[in-house]
Amino acid sequence: MTRVEIPSQRRKSGVPQWPKATFGADLGASLVVFLVAVPLCVGVAVASGVPAELGIVTGIVGGLLVGLLPGSTMQVSGPAAGLTVLVASAVEQHGLAALGVVVLGAGVLQIVLGISRLGTWFRAISPSVVQGMLAGIGLVLILGQIYPVGGLAQPESTWAKFAGIPDLIVAVVTTPAGLSGLALAALALLITAFWKKVPGKASLVPGQLVAVVVTSALAVLLVLPVQKVEVGSLLAALNPPDATAWGMLFSPAVLGSIVTFALIASAESLFSAAAVDRMHDGPKTQYNKELVAQGVGNTVCGVFGALPMTAVIVRSSANVQAGAKTKLSRVLHGFWLLLFVVLLPGVLSFIPTAVLAALLIQAGWKLLELRQVAALVRENRSEAFVLVLTATMIVATDLLIGTLTGLAVAIVKTAIEVSWLSVKSEHGDEQVRVELGGNATFLRLPRLLDHLETLPTGKHVHLDLTMVRHLDRACHQAVEHWAAQRRRSDGTVEVALPARVG
Repeated sequence: MTRVEIPSQRRKSGVPQWPKATFGADLGASLVVFLVAVPLCVGVAVASGVPAELGIVTGIVGGLLVGLLPGSTMQVSGPAAGLTVLVASAVEQHGLAALGVVVLGAGVLQIVLGISRLGTWFRAISPSVVQGMLAGIGLVLILGQIYPVGGLAQPESTWAKFAGIPDLIVAVVTTPAGLSGLALAALALLITAFWKKVPGKASLVPGQLVAVVVTSALAVLLVLPVQKVEVGSLLAALNPPDATAWGMLFSPAVLGSIVTFALIASAESLFSAAAVDRMHDGPKTQYNKELVAQGVGNTVCGVFGALPMTAVIVRSSANVQAGAKTKLSRVLHGFWLLLFVVLLPGVLSFIPTAVLAALLIQAGWKLLELRQVAALVRENRSEAFVLVLTATMIVATDLLIGTLTGLAVAIVKTAIEVSWLSVKSEHGDEQVRVELGGNATFLRLPRLLDHLETLPTGKHVHLDLTMVRHLDRACHQAVEHWAAQRRRSDGTVEVALPARVG
């Protein structure tokens, strides 16, 4: 009689196995990630122009649902600062009611991309475009969040934000709300900057949380005239799509938003995966499965009408650094978020919006990565140009146009670089030897023909293409046509072709 091993059956059934030996490490890491996630979930929601509870909902789904799904082990999902620009734009264009449709559609598209095994293709996007995209998002984020610091509502358009800076400065230095908000924001940034240097176990507590607690307490004790986060019931804040919202599904504008959300969220999640995988020695991310997991999470968030989610590098790195060993840490972080909003929802109403804005300004500053930009300018100016152009176009227009512009320029730049062609001529008394090297493609055809047509008449021409790495059909036909014309006129031509002709 065959002996049945129940643990083996459980593994095959797909039930997660979390060893007791790692439970303590995962529990501690989950608390750290939870403390990091609370202010960021609320801050991203407020910056996106939606109720704060919707950011918490996305964080809960990212932990309890996506945390259980296969793909990545250490990544933590939730609302991301990089998507605030997209969400704010979508809500402004289509209304809050349509947010769920956009997020749900993006989630379904992500699932399709993952099932189609297209997840790994996101790794092929030019790093300079990605860095430019993040820098552009960071600039827009900073530009928008300086207004809540001064107690003002941020203008809708980018140009209005630039134009409103003088009025913002006046409000900050002359009004009680502006002065108080600036003081709290500055204090929050100082705390987060210096908290990592605190000796002992106290440094394990996230600096963002310490900043929020200290500044919120000061705002209450000193009765400062600053605006605070408005928090209501979690269930009441849910925003499932209604019939009117579903009716907008096939409009070109909404479909464009769905595609944009899916592509940007997928790229951010998978680039985060590549970064997080370098931080630990555990199982590496399975990109297509991770893309499906993100899609499932966004589909559920869309049903609830919540914010879109991505894998967030801030929470993910905190998870690794806190000593997480398995997926249990990110699942528990979602449980702590749910428990917090159920038992202590009123605590969030003590947080000044100026403090959350300061934390998002800090997040935007990190997205700029100025040191890497400076290094890129020194090492590769063409790549730096793509980065700066992408970021500038995002600030000047919007995220989709800016990113597509960067991609187009990167493709053209790569095509030009790949098609590099050298042409050398050695002139003798009776013959001319022309040697080609590199890649002979249609992009370099005008230069090649110009050189061949300037060769002196009456001499034998030896055209050596054996060192050419790639000869496309256009160049091949052009060379043969030129040689035939040369032979019909007054000279002889010998053409040595490479072993393989493209």
